[in-house]
Amino acid sequence: MCQIAIYPGTFDPVTNGHIDLISRAHEIFTDVIVAVAHNPHKKPLFSFEERMAMLKKAVAGMDGVTVTHFEGLVVDFAHKMKAKVLIRGLRMLSDFEYEFQMALTNRKLSSDIETIFLMPHESYSYLSAKLIKEAGALGADLSSFVPEYVEQALRKKLRAKK
Repeated sequence: MCQIAIYPGTFDPVTNGHIDLISRAHEIFTDVIVAVAHNPHKKPLFSFEERMAMLKKAVAGMDGVTVTHFEGLVVDFAHKMKAKVLIRGLRMLSDFEYEFQMALTNRKLSSDIETIFLMPHESYSYLSAKLIKEAGALGADLSSFVPEYVEQALRKKLRAKK
């Protein structure tokens, strides 16, 4: 029985949807590793250190949930962490094609690693970090989408970009 699952992502920034998925995974697996990816193809708004700090605050008090980072292939990272499962979130049907393609590629790269898709609570099913950043840049109230400390950090970051 697999006890360890990895939830990889960019988390730029962490949203209530991410936190919901972490909590759901934590109900299934003894240990959940939230892994911030170093992706050279993405240009995150928040630095790696800022994303790690926000995630650590988000999971504070969740025994068995750790936040770390990785570079390279997620399946290699999974082997290093002795995990057999990757957690991926599916919000809408539009996510499925990309996530399915990624899961099949990971399976081809490492057949011993499984991908499990989890759906967030329906109140978070439309949330994306990209949408949050766009809405924040336009002055929207983000309090129902992200924790207060993330909203404050996002507002500060967006002001600095102007």
